[in-house]
Amino acid sequence: MPFCDVGNADAVNNNGIKIFYRTYGSGPIKLLMIIGLAGTHDSWNPQIEGLVGTTKPNDDDRSSGDGVHNGNGIEVCAFDNRGMGLSSIPKNKSEYTTRIMAADAVSVMDHLGWKKAHVFGHSMGGMIACKLAALFPDRVLSLALLNVTGGGYECFPKLDRQTLSIAMRFLRAKTPEQRAAVDLDTHYTQEYLEEHIGLKTRRDILYREYVKGISATGMQSNHGFDGQINACWTHKISRTELEVIRAEGFLISVIHGRCDVIAQISHARRLAEKLYPLARMVELPGGHLVSHERTKEVNEALLDLIKASETKTSPYDWTNLLPKRSSCWTTSWSSSSRLNSEAESSNPTIIVGIAEKLRRIILYIFGIFVVAFEYIKRVLGRLKPVRVGPTLT
Repeated sequence: MPFCDVGNADAVNNNGIKIFYRTYGSGPIKLLMIIGLAGTHDSWNPQIEGLVGTTKPNDDDRSSGDGVHNGNGIEVCAFDNRGMGLSSIPKNKSEYTTRIMAADAVSVMDHLGWKKAHVFGHSMGGMIACKLAALFPDRVLSLALLNVTGGGYECFPKLDRQTLSIAMRFLRAKTPEQRAAVDLDTHYTQEYLEEHIGLKTRRDILYREYVKGISATGMQSNHGFDGQINACWTHKISRTELEVIRAEGFLISVIHGRCDVIAQISHARRLAEKLYPLARMVELPGGHLVSHERTKEVNEALLDLIKASETKTSPYDWTNLLPKRSSCWTTSWSSSSRLNSEAESSNPTIIVGIAEKLRRIILYIFGIFVVAFEYIKRVLGRLKPVRVGPTLT
């Protein structure tokens, strides 16, 4: 089976770690896909099918162009992050950061002999991809960030009645069937789930697939789950790292479902604005797994990014963002910009925005309290949560 021993740049964190990967298709265009929390490499199958034409992996674990040829001339590599699937599962939570996991991804590229690649990441994988672009900008041809946030407090979902209900159901889930039901509401929009495919709704079809997957594919260990959560929580892209990405000049797509209940779209928009003029914001009517829910549109957006990058499209022809909203992230912070910021602080709309942020903070605190209270009740009642299989996020 194809495994990659990660590099020795950090002997403590990388000693003996193996990353499981698969390659698909063949061609001069190299594409690295990084999946999110509790996901495995095959969570990218809808994109691999659309970009390469098959989800059958290449047989050679050091693929050199012997895979299935496709009209787009693309070779894809997707892998299991450390802590999940067939990759190694370090026990120490400190061995999971987006910096370390970005180095894992580069080690896979080195193993395959790829000098550069188009790098796509979903959710936590988007955080890893963004960190890779900041640390190894010369290895990136283009960057696609799907349903991503900036990490840290931005990992908190939007707190409303729906998400609080999902959180309570998640905590109470004791069987694969209960976990599958709550995962569907987490990953997809209600409209999508209630669509009919023949005589059955999409919810019915996906529910059976999720139960089967959770029951059969194995469980993510506590070490792996806690470690990947730590990677999300400690992730941060500094202003300096953003400037490194912008200085390299590769094109970026930030793709997000408008109804994502896990990663709030406002955080994705803010990240895209900070990456002006390189970034294009693509908003689609979907949930957290917009790559599954709106496969055709996502695949078209990814192909557009690859083509624009390969044809050296100008960032100003690529972006659909306005410059004024990201001006505060330019390399020169002039005194006039500071004066404008001070003037804007007296604007009533800014005051309203501050009030809205305070309201959200209060909601976050309340939501955390509710979740913590429910968890304590379960512990006191000696209820042990079932260990179930991986999700697709």
